[in-house]
Amino acid sequence: MKLALITDAWQPQVNGVVTTLVELVREMDALDHQVTVIHPGLFRTRPCPGYDGIDLAVRPYAQLASQLDALAPEAIHIATEGPLGWAARRYCLRRKLAFTTAYHTRFPEILKAALKVPLWLGYAVFRHFHKPSSGVLVPTQGVLRLLEARGFRHLRGFRHLRGFRHLRGWTHGVDMGLFSHHPQATECVHLGNLTRPVSLFVGRVSYEKNIEAFLQLQVPGTKVVCGVGPLEAALKERYSGVYWLGVLPRAELASVYAAADVFVMPSQSETFGLVMLEAMASGTPVAAFPVDGPLEVLGSPAQGGALNTDLSLAWSDALAVPRVEARSRALTFSWAHASRLFVGHLVPAQNQSRTGNSSVCAQTVTQMSSKP
Repeated sequence: MKLALITDAWQPQVNGVVTTLVELVREMDALDHQVTVIHPGLFRTRPCPGYDGIDLAVRPYAQLASQLDALAPEAIHIATEGPLGWAARRYCLRRKLAFTTAYHTRFPEILKAALKVPLWLGYAVFRHFHKPSSGVLVPTQGVLRLLEARGFRHLRGFRHLRGFRHLRGWTHGVDMGLFSHHPQATECVHLGNLTRPVSLFVGRVSYEKNIEAFLQLQVPGTKVVCGVGPLEAALKERYSGVYWLGVLPRAELASVYAAADVFVMPSQSETFGLVMLEAMASGTPVAAFPVDGPLEVLGSPAQGGALNTDLSLAWSDALAVPRVEARSRALTFSWAHASRLFVGHLVPAQNQSRTGNSSVCAQTVTQMSSKP
């Protein structure tokens, strides 16, 4: 299958969406699918206001349309709701092509926290964006239920595919080779001789991560933050006792995960939380609130960590979890499985009667969608 993957989040950005898409493309290649990624690096860009390190394409429609015309993809997936996502949506609607989208990030909550945009308005905009999609891929059942409650249940859908549901569950995976198991917390050059236990947060230092719930924890040992973002400078000044690492290459990040005693996920709006899987794959148990992303990753009851509405209690419970249990839970997630699910959710870009290739694509999608 020839797939066009359009995304506003791509390397050199460092975040869970980028990691997810990079791993997806690698697995799709292994399945002999031809994936062309259309990303901001192919366009003229400008920095995203308030988010250093994220560049957005400027007026990309004409160039993107030319690229898609030349590519003539059998399937089109729009991964993000940024300038490239809106341009790809416009392209598909003008040419009457079917496409799928994904809901990776709870942007309405971010807009409310950062700009005081009312939730109803944020969800109205994103509901409008996804309305013509033939399928919205969501990372957890909790997010699926949230979007249904917000009016995403009765959008367009792709009715000629039997059993097709507009909101489609799509899990993620973790690289078990890169994030290898360690039965005991290891030594790490980036952490030196920090006082243990070491509590780790990895992610953007931004509004939606609720990072101050982690920084304010009254727990022994040392808190470590690996990541950058718009709140970084202010939080560094306020929390001088925290060890700040910035952004590390993934191979070095793996050594930091392995050296931590507990990983803390303070976010209450996480759609999945790939960093939790990476920590658990390394053997580091997770402490988190019992909300959508952590519930999907740790399960209920929690395995490989602890969930509690009191994050300090989750921290103390997680610290007692054997590292082998965290690794075992992570092993239940696989990029190969996630990629097969993804393929099964795609739809043919053109009407099946238009071209033979589209018929092949439709047949593949129908077969994959029928799998449990």
